[in-house]
Amino acid sequence: MTDQPISRFPVPALGELPEDIRSRLEAVQEKSGFIPNVFLTLAYRPDEFRAFMAYHDALMEKPGNLTKAEREMIVVATSAANQCQYCVIAHGAILRIRAKNPLIADQVAINYRKADITPRQKAMIDFGMKVSQAAYEVGEEDFTTLGAHGFTEDDIWDIAAISAFFGMSNRMANVTAMRPNAEFFAMAR
Repeated sequence: MTDQPISRFPVPALGELPEDIRSRLEAVQEKSGFIPNVFLTLAYRPDEFRAFMAYHDALMEKPGNLTKAEREMIVVATSAANQCQYCVIAHGAILRIRAKNPLIADQVAINYRKADITPRQKAMIDFGMKVSQAAYEVGEEDFTTLGAHGFTEDDIWDIAAISAFFGMSNRMANVTAMRPNAEFFAMAR
């Protein structure tokens, strides 16, 4: 697996990257022991890397009514629907860590409707999937359903934005033939 390229596009060497990007990658490497291939692949286009990471962080790292694990559930389910191997594997690992559950990522990726999640989480993922696969069908009844599960307008925005952002990410991962790091497969199992 390590002999395979991580992207069909050129991957810049760490030393060739702008200092701000290199520092971010080195910090991730220090914390996790490796650099996720998404960082290396996206670093090919530094300005886009910065914009991608800024929006990612704004969606995925903020406090709110959605837990970090729930945010990852949206990513895993919609990435599976979009057939994005990289995001299912990488965010599946993050979901296992954040949920403290070695089974949840596989359940959500394969069929979230049968996963060991709450009715609230199922409604959240149902909406994220609708945004991902048929956003033109979103209507007032979706807001009513989510409101009945305690989601606020800001929560609904977050669910939609996470689904939409990772739709773009899934498509770029597929176009670039981005390979998941081997380290992700065993994390939190």
